[in-house]
Amino acid sequence: MTFNENLPIDPGRASSGGGPGRNGKLALGGGAGGLIVLVLALLMGGDPGSTLGQFTGAQDVQTSPTADTPEHCRTGADANTYVDCRVVLTAQSLDAVWGQELPDQTGVTYEPPGLRLFTGSVSTGCGYATSEVGPFYCPADRTAYFDVGFFQELVDRFGATGGPLAQEYVVAHEFGHHIQTLLGDIGRARQDPQGPESGAVRTELQADCYAGMWAHYADRTPAPGSDTPFLQPLDDVDIGDALSAASAVGDDRIQESVQGRVNPEVWTHGASEQRQGWFLAGYRTGEVRSCDTFSATDLSNPADLR
Repeated sequence: MTFNENLPIDPGRASSGGGPGRNGKLALGGGAGGLIVLVLALLMGGDPGSTLGQFTGAQDVQTSPTADTPEHCRTGADANTYVDCRVVLTAQSLDAVWGQELPDQTGVTYEPPGLRLFTGSVSTGCGYATSEVGPFYCPADRTAYFDVGFFQELVDRFGATGGPLAQEYVVAHEFGHHIQTLLGDIGRARQDPQGPESGAVRTELQADCYAGMWAHYADRTPAPGSDTPFLQPLDDVDIGDALSAASAVGDDRIQESVQGRVNPEVWTHGASEQRQGWFLAGYRTGEVRSCDTFSATDLSNPADLR
């Protein structure tokens, strides 16, 4: 997926900065085993309102960001070249799509989330985090956090493709958690935190579906004040990139690679096939009602919402 090159990147859309992770302390509560739990719980945007607090001691404080959007991020051409610029312009595209679709489909006004780029470590309204947790959304401060080095980890460690839509899917997924916050659904993950039919899994699959919804509209929604859409038309390769990322971070695939076996009873995000299926449900329909994972009787069949 390619951004139209002349679109401007908002210099104030993101904040950046963060402490060096090597010098910070992260209370994992179990060494390497704790890190595995943390990755499984938080990778691709788990609800860290409870999980981060469990491992790091959540505090209602934040460090001040050191800068706005990186200076080299000026246009769509930069977003096609640099990953950090791609994150910021993807956020702008998400703002445009959800700014229209959320009130039209639900009657709820869209309020853009904060966007923070960091390196190494960062203090959030949900607690202290390092790059090991991957991208995440913090409901307490309504901000999505990204260390863009994760995207290479997604390729090297989890086997996703390196295509742009694989990365943009990650951003869209985190914004999906913000949509859940605005609609009042984010707390369901906390109430039922693990298992193949759990609220946590349904919350994550719904965020995947919302990411698919964004992809449905992204190549037809114009930038504010312009007739030019943010993105050029999607093709099968683009969708394959997104599905590759969704598959790479399925609970079953991560468990198999980390511990050599699959245990659905401790799932927090859903199986690879489920994550792909719900992304496609949002992409094909563009409808919020198609993303009602909490009413689905079969999470492996997104069309089954009886």
